[in-house]
Amino acid sequence: MSLRERSASGSVEAGEDAAATLAEPDGPDRYLSLLPWDRFSAWLHCVCVVGFDLELGQAVEVIYPPHSKLTDKEKTNICYLSFPDSNSGCLGDTQFCFRFRRSPGRKVSLCCFLDQLDRDLPVYLKKDPAYYYGYVYFRQVRDKSLKRGYFQKSLVLISKLPYIHLFRTILKQIAPEYFERSEAFLEAVCNDVDRWPPPVPGKILHLPIMGMIMKLRIPTYRDKPGTTPVVQNTHQADAQISMALPTVHEVDLFRCFCPVFFHIQMLWELVLLGEPLVVMAPSPSESSETVLALTSCISPLKYCSDFRPYFTIHDSEFKEYTTRTQAPPSVILGVTNPFFAKTLQHWPHIIRIGDIKLPGEVPKQVKVKKLKNLKTLDSKPGVYTSYKPYLNKDEDIVKQLQKGVQQKRPTEAQSVILRRYFLELTESFIIPLERYMASLMPLQKCISPWKSPPQLRQFSQDDFMKTLEKAGPQLTSGLKGDWIGLYRHFLKSPNFDGWFRSRQKEMTQKLEALHLEALCNENLVFWSQKHTEVETVDLVLKLKNKLLQADREQLPVKTDTLKKLQTHINDIILALPDDLQDILLKTGTT
Repeated sequence: MSLRERSASGSVEAGEDAAATLAEPDGPDRYLSLLPWDRFSAWLHCVCVVGFDLELGQAVEVIYPPHSKLTDKEKTNICYLSFPDSNSGCLGDTQFCFRFRRSPGRKVSLCCFLDQLDRDLPVYLKKDPAYYYGYVYFRQVRDKSLKRGYFQKSLVLISKLPYIHLFRTILKQIAPEYFERSEAFLEAVCNDVDRWPPPVPGKILHLPIMGMIMKLRIPTYRDKPGTTPVVQNTHQADAQISMALPTVHEVDLFRCFCPVFFHIQMLWELVLLGEPLVVMAPSPSESSETVLALTSCISPLKYCSDFRPYFTIHDSEFKEYTTRTQAPPSVILGVTNPFFAKTLQHWPHIIRIGDIKLPGEVPKQVKVKKLKNLKTLDSKPGVYTSYKPYLNKDEDIVKQLQKGVQQKRPTEAQSVILRRYFLELTESFIIPLERYMASLMPLQKCISPWKSPPQLRQFSQDDFMKTLEKAGPQLTSGLKGDWIGLYRHFLKSPNFDGWFRSRQKEMTQKLEALHLEALCNENLVFWSQKHTEVETVDLVLKLKNKLLQADREQLPVKTDTLKKLQTHINDIILALPDDLQDILLKTGTT
């Protein structure tokens, strides 16, 4: 059976009717109707089945769609990362995720369209073209009919999208049935995904999959930080909705931080500063969730260094990240193999967690432990570091969470409290930087249509530090401590570099957009009449380049402004001699 055929087991009338009803002929969806599998590719790179062979070990048994390309190195990484370490003892079903480097040089047919969608995302949800995520559903059960005595298999979704909760939910729905029904079912699942609308941020999406329909919304950069618009069933068509997802990307923050929540503020500092961190956990499920919780705790800032929710000794970057010949890199690793307790003993910050369980009683306060006390993975849970936080400890958040445990407050509510705490802390830290950055923008009166757009003024660390006395974090945070020292450390970190480059690009594009508007407000036809043909042709070519740049870089320019500029160009060309008109009308750019 070909993948383009609808399998009998996967033909679901309710899902097909909903997809037909909800598909839009206009808008972004039309771009994805050009080729088979384009819709699928907007969400997933491929689906893999990884099994265990007594002679070969872990092996990729199936890749869907069959034309999906993975290099040998990528396949090897997927094989080892899709199975828990043997010491984890994961009997039954386990879900986790991993992240690995893509092999360079691969072209994507939907690149331009997906980049356009990417621009509307919050910075922390933008995909990194250098990495893939692997979302795993692993099953290990006793089976006496097999030589090894166990059935061991993983269903893995490979995607560039960091939508952890969405893909975890999908796997929870499809994996158990796949293990019973095998390949025909997987074909039907892939066909369903190939009928989904594109992942447009800010839009309510309906995704049919194997008889159920998921309703969700991907955040946009315009959303107020800390708010999640609730996806509710509001009209008659929603009678078919099986599941409304409250989030596509968030993890259960409180559950992840519960084993170490007395140290959450220190961990926030370590993540903010891009310090090397290792999470040692009993299983990939705990390690991956904790690493993802750590990277999300500085939201709305993007964590700009590498992070590996689950990392093994077989990983292609193992030697690079465990060498003792240089300082540990800025990376967060989640590990389960006891071997790492010795291999990474020289790392400065290690988080050891036990089995993550929701506390029925108030956790006891655990002191920060010295690194020399960490010998094996059997060491007691805690944070092993000699790091001294810059900020004084916020006792209020600890008391609030403890009180929640005592009152049996739902973990979702605890996570909301913790997420708001991290958000307010990060915003208090970043607002002075945003304010100073805005001061580097040239005044609008400096923008002349007849000169190149002015440059941003240089970022000066000393000048920024001087602003903190009157306009520092004390305006929005009651926390005391060495804020100056924290800023000095942050300005040397990869997270500052990533934030600064992003803001610099946004502001430069804003200057280009303002320059375009200034050009539109000029009487360009009158100007051309007072200048030579050579100068007029030069102006037309420059204006055409401006339009191309606005489209290519998605400059924040109103559509009316672009239409007005195009009208100016046409009017100037029509005032020129016929021979020049013919040339310029055919010329797109220089």
